[in-house]
Amino acid sequence: MGRSIAAVIGPVSHLGPSLRMWRTLRRMKQAHAGELLGVSQATVSRWESGALAPDADEQTAIRLLMRAGLDSAADRELARLVNQSAGAVHLVCDLTHTLLALSPKRERDFGRARTDLLGTSLWPYATEDIVAAEAALPALGWFEPAPPALELTTRANRSAEVPIHASRFRWVRFQLSDGTFARLVDTIAYED
Repeated sequence: MGRSIAAVIGPVSHLGPSLRMWRTLRRMKQAHAGELLGVSQATVSRWESGALAPDADEQTAIRLLMRAGLDSAADRELARLVNQSAGAVHLVCDLTHTLLALSPKRERDFGRARTDLLGTSLWPYATEDIVAAEAALPALGWFEPAPPALELTTRANRSAEVPIHASRFRWVRFQLSDGTFARLVDTIAYED
């Protein structure tokens, strides 16, 4: 189950436009983004235009650079609401799947203490159904300005470390105050 962040099956066409938006919100020039990523300004330009796809290591670097954080009071309030929710819900960075917040019910589902999980990527525990759903996101408009909420079904992952139960769940993508994107994962029903 040791999938890297960049090992998401499917196109990475959303990374270029996401990088452009992330840079624009920070008033950062392509040359500076290139310095942070260890590439030239021209490479950043080609990624953003879609003329060049970043390789696996570059995808990982881009995702880590643009990973979501809870930097503002509004973002921290959102995390507090998730942390206090009565439902099985959690909040992750949309690019890295890094856990940002989770409800007590989700903490019980995972069978691990919140302090052990916050700040770690949940991607290594993704089921085949979740991997397939992730690969389909670009075609479903997930990376567009007003993405739809998606309802999905997954089988269990059989992981003793971070179990994912067979369930029907909802993904909602939204922008945090720093311009990064988070994904709210809400279990609608557990499957038998």
